[in-house]
Amino acid sequence: MTSQKAAANDFPKIDSHIHLYAASHIPSLRWTGGLDEQHVLNRQCSVEEYKLATQHDNTVQGFVFLETDRKSDLGQDHWQNALDEVDFLVRVAKGTPRDGEGHQSVDAKLVLAIIPWAPVAAGERLLATYVDRVRQQCGEEFDLVKGFRYLLQDKPSGTMLQHHLIEGLQWLGKNDFTFDLGVDARSGGLHQLEEACEMMDRVYEEDSGLKIIINHFCKPNLRLSPDEAFAGHSEFIKWKQCIERMARHRSAYMKLSGFFSELPPQTSDMPSNISIIAEHMKPWVDVVFAAFTPRRIMFGSDWPVCNVGGPSIKSSWPHWRAVVEAILESEGLDVEEKAMIWSGTATEAYGIRPTLSGL
Repeated sequence: MTSQKAAANDFPKIDSHIHLYAASHIPSLRWTGGLDEQHVLNRQCSVEEYKLATQHDNTVQGFVFLETDRKSDLGQDHWQNALDEVDFLVRVAKGTPRDGEGHQSVDAKLVLAIIPWAPVAAGERLLATYVDRVRQQCGEEFDLVKGFRYLLQDKPSGTMLQHHLIEGLQWLGKNDFTFDLGVDARSGGLHQLEEACEMMDRVYEEDSGLKIIINHFCKPNLRLSPDEAFAGHSEFIKWKQCIERMARHRSAYMKLSGFFSELPPQTSDMPSNISIIAEHMKPWVDVVFAAFTPRRIMFGSDWPVCNVGGPSIKSSWPHWRAVVEAILESEGLDVEEKAMIWSGTATEAYGIRPTLSGL
């Protein structure tokens, strides 16, 4: 097996970014209100469906669950939906399903890490209270809770620089939790990236030990052509500067994930050519790989959101996996570097226990 020709199937994989919910949970999700009945996300997306999507790749060891934007808010009276989601994941991890939830006892081994919602912007006191609630609900499974996410891409300008948020992030680091950072450069505006950079600078002024795991390349404007990006389009240049600034913090990581919902939509009849997608992504990929290096980049599918813009519910996950394989080839990575992308970086960043399990 040469360093350049090692195929994706040669590597154990950890899917570092998936969401799960049963059909009965849909009313509690914040983003489903405007979806029509036929939308690919307006249906059960639980472990059974994930296993169908990944069934042709027997190297998947398991996944990292990311909170699914349940309706919630900072005050204690608004935590129940998020805590219900924790209960659901604990049942998956324990192998104790309820009827209709879409998982079986055998699926417990697939849960490698849980990243619930948390009221990080409420400050240290309320955040600690919430984490204690999560700890009580999880029991022995609390070891799987490796960090938290408080989605920032939909919050008002200035939120990331508020004292309570900085305090909450530093508390997470002091207590050995990670933070998943979700911002949106295209839809939310480049000011989100600049604000996120300033937020990270302030967090790391204090030695909190926080690992910040950045989602989806910060959702850059992939509607630009590669020629526009390589020619120095102002939007690409600003994104590049922010990515490089984020990467200066050695406790920051990046997820290679989330592109299909930002690219032109595909269909099962007309899936986009793998090499064409990889070529289109090259300006952005080159920046991230140069800034973070493979030791701080991890594979994630963003399932089931990869079905939005992906070819189909059945084929979007393997199509994305093939795109990642093409990207790693285009970057000229050796075997060790590829292994870091597929599983090593996620294992290190989230502190995942070694596992021999798989789908």
